[in-house]
Amino acid sequence: METTVKYLITAPARILNALRWDLFLVLMRFYVGYQFWKAGMLKLNSWDSTLFLFEHEYRVPLLSPWLAAVLGTVGELLFPLMLFVGLAGRLGALGLSVVNVVAVISYAHVIFSAGFENTVNDHWIWGLMLLAVMVFGPGKLSLDYLINRYRGASEPY
Repeated sequence: METTVKYLITAPARILNALRWDLFLVLMRFYVGYQFWKAGMLKLNSWDSTLFLFEHEYRVPLLSPWLAAVLGTVGELLFPLMLFVGLAGRLGALGLSVVNVVAVISYAHVIFSAGFENTVNDHWIWGLMLLAVMVFGPGKLSLDYLINRYRGASEPY
């Protein structure tokens, strides 16, 4: 009886210990995905302002302002969904990494000026979080893991 009680009391700690890296990955996925999701929703909900900014403020190389606005908005809405559920998580992280880099490049004339240091730091932090998902995958708390487990495949997921 005492062993059973001890087992039940320590079970949550054992589960958390076994899943700690996966919990960390899911928290990172949600945090960084939410940052881009908010930006995508803002662009979508104020489309005229978005087009104006892409035409006059953002300096996206090689793309027309309209195409850059569409691709940026789609990327900021699609890739976070992939991270949230962990479906093609590495691809979602790679896609958001591209969006992140393009955002820094296209707005470098502002974010690298004095007073905007925290903005650059945010992009570094998001980039490192996305790199962790690309390297380690989305973790066991993801659809990728469940699909591969169902298929009988081993990592990488």
